[in-house]
Amino acid sequence: MVILANSRQPESVRLAEFYAEQRAVPPANILALPLPEAENITWREFIDQVWQPVQDELHRRGWIEGTSSHLLDRLGRRRYAGTGNRISYLVVCRGVPLRIYNDPTLLEAKPGRKIAPELNKNESAVDAELSLLAQGGYEIAAMVPNPLFANDRPPSLDADMVVKVARLDGPTWESARHLVTSALAAERAGLIGRYYVDLKGPHPDGDQWLQSTLKQLQELGFDGDTEATGATFDPAARFDAPALYFGWYAGNLNGPFAREGFTFPSGAVALHIHSFSAQTLHSDASAWCGPLVARGVAATVGNVFEPYLGFTHRPNFLLRALSQGKNFGDAAYYALPALSWQAVAIGDPLYRPFNIPLAEQGGSPYAVIRRANLLVRAEKAAEALALLKAEQQAHPSLPIGLAWAKLAVTERKTGDVAAALGFAAQLKNIRPSDWPLLREMAGLLAEHGARPVALQVYANLAQAKSPTPEALKALLTEARSVADAAGDLKLSLEFARQLGALEPAAPATK
Repeated sequence: MVILANSRQPESVRLAEFYAEQRAVPPANILALPLPEAENITWREFIDQVWQPVQDELHRRGWIEGTSSHLLDRLGRRRYAGTGNRISYLVVCRGVPLRIYNDPTLLEAKPGRKIAPELNKNESAVDAELSLLAQGGYEIAAMVPNPLFANDRPPSLDADMVVKVARLDGPTWESARHLVTSALAAERAGLIGRYYVDLKGPHPDGDQWLQSTLKQLQELGFDGDTEATGATFDPAARFDAPALYFGWYAGNLNGPFAREGFTFPSGAVALHIHSFSAQTLHSDASAWCGPLVARGVAATVGNVFEPYLGFTHRPNFLLRALSQGKNFGDAAYYALPALSWQAVAIGDPLYRPFNIPLAEQGGSPYAVIRRANLLVRAEKAAEALALLKAEQQAHPSLPIGLAWAKLAVTERKTGDVAAALGFAAQLKNIRPSDWPLLREMAGLLAEHGARPVALQVYANLAQAKSPTPEALKALLTEARSVADAAGDLKLSLEFARQLGALEPAAPATK
């Protein structure tokens, strides 16, 4: 394990020291060099101030193996005949540049090498180039195929020529450190929460990857929701405990992520496919990767420039590798088709989200629901219902109650809905994150013979802070319809009054 920091930024060195301490990495494995301080640099700056100093030092310490020369190639890189490396992961700390600008003057036409016009460029991620430190001498136009991609048993020689790079970076130094502490917390307690998957985007291939991802999540027993309209998740959608998020295709973070106070649970893995998802990591509002890190994600991947869909991390391969027990560093390279291109992996490469088996995850509501889901998949729905009922009676919670009610409806035991959700009418101090769950509960109660209880839930929600004004309007419209069906004229008029108060005042007339 080698940790790269920028000695021109003391906080970068402190971050490296913090990571080394947390993961018991020898301090001698910290490589602190005077690097450019900007996120974006030129190829000349990269070769002279990053690539060559790093390669020289790694070679001097015996961490990459081969024969170096005093001769330089046409780009100014030292000619190097690599034979392999002894680096498990190169961890790049905040303060190390992120992107390399395109330089058309460095493009070279080579006989027999055909490059599609849109790929004939050399803009790139710093990390994607550092992956080839042990190789050297490669052509920087377009990309280099990744021999680790979707390869369960890569030839040892090919694997030895790839340096797996991950980055500890984010909008603040604290958010970069949180990547480590969040991963460690999840390794102790388990990856606990729900999934959320965007299924519809601009290209069929991506849709297929996300369908495959969804199937894996369901096979693992996770509970969750999907968005299949082509939009991202609505700002008012249910979004509690998002331990696993896979989506596309928007330029900037939006939807439930943008709610005030939103944070990820420990160990959360999130991926949003977009061409420029990592164009900067130092903003908590621009693009996706920086904002995700700012909100506490433990691991994510992204692209610094236009990668084209086929050369991005495959979400289904990433999840497959992680669920098989691989750590984030290995999974990220298993899921990535191309090196010397646009991809970055942000998070602790040693992080294993599935380090703690489900059986050892204790009594968290989401762990219990996952066990129940696996029982249903094993055609043991009655046992699943009994598990959820017993858990709700012993430790009432919104997620368990809702899961019990929804399974009861599926199993045609609708009489259980009121028993599962009746407690919801007593909740008055409603947290913003609970608002969507309670609205779903109200709808189930109304639909399955418990309208008076449903109306009380609607009334409570109408007095609480809603995720969006549009969500409140929809709730009041729905509530008024239920009141009418229940013959409760007083409540119907009250909901109508509240709806009217939300409408903008008509302009005054002369």
